[in-house]
Amino acid sequence: MNHPHGQGTKPDTKPGADIIRLVAWETTRRCNLKCKHCRAVAEDHPYENELDTKASFKLLEQISEVGNPIIILTGGEPLLRDDIFDIAAYGTKLGLRMVMAPNGTLITPETAKKMKDSGIKRISISLDGSTPNTHDAFRGVKGAYKSAMQGIEVAKTAGIEFQINTTITKTNLDQIPKILALAEELGAVAHHIFLLVPTGRGKYIADSEINANEYEETLNWFYDQREKTKLQLKATCAPHYYRILRQRAKEDGKKVTFETHGLDAVTRGCLAGTGFCFISHVGRVQTCGFLDVTCGDVTRQTFKDIWDNSQVFNQLRDFTNLESKCGICEFKRVCGGCRARAYEATGSYLEEEPLCSYQPAKTK
Repeated sequence: MNHPHGQGTKPDTKPGADIIRLVAWETTRRCNLKCKHCRAVAEDHPYENELDTKASFKLLEQISEVGNPIIILTGGEPLLRDDIFDIAAYGTKLGLRMVMAPNGTLITPETAKKMKDSGIKRISISLDGSTPNTHDAFRGVKGAYKSAMQGIEVAKTAGIEFQINTTITKTNLDQIPKILALAEELGAVAHHIFLLVPTGRGKYIADSEINANEYEETLNWFYDQREKTKLQLKATCAPHYYRILRQRAKEDGKKVTFETHGLDAVTRGCLAGTGFCFISHVGRVQTCGFLDVTCGDVTRQTFKDIWDNSQVFNQLRDFTNLESKCGICEFKRVCGGCRARAYEATGSYLEEEPLCSYQPAKTK
């Protein structure tokens, strides 16, 4: 699942409804690729009980009653939905900022024009290798790299803003600088890195997950690129980045403000349930796509009821609920640890983040 965005959420320790800033909606689970890390274990066939056009419009209406978030039309592969441009146009009409996360392989001049006409403001395309071999091996289909590159060119010609997303694993860790350089060369507006969360197919490549020290080194390197690139850089599913950002700024004698660090200054690490939520292809609402705990169902409840009243959402909005190391960490309001990784490792989404090498001041 890719997130084309660039907005944050304001840290807040109070339980209760937070301002909704981002909704990732799995418009379909169907996909033409077989990515090794796929959260949804998506396959190329129709899935039953996916929200139809009418239910999709109703969902967008209900979301717009709660706030004015960015809606990420994701999948699977959203371009495999016949009505995807009707959905995008309807969201645009409601005043929502509509973005899309296709894998790039199905973008044609015709679909690019429809994207533009329906109000899609940005797309994200994943490159998980700087060469065809590494990307194709990760995506599970030969020719995926070439097709994604062609899709990027078509989107550019149509005047659609795009960002490059990269899921970092041991197999491509050494290629991240090259992928960033490639994103610049292609004319992307942003490069977002995602740290592998071992769910779905990702569980089977958990041994490809980078360790806590590699994690720390990578995020420090990513911080260093801020001054060297014009691209917007964002670390996703990598909450420690927001601790590192503050540590590094302090070392440089700087204060982290919107003026000095842009949106990174006003966002926080794990957004699950605070400014962000995920809606599955059948209408299940989760705090994020990787944290497989159902918080409600839009086919049975209103979106507002789920957003305001879900016990899981409200637990995660009160950072005093975090346990063990995360609970006593002085950076918990800006980092929060990855709740999905904690859940996969321990069975509790309030436990400490398993891939963090930082020792909070209180335990040193």
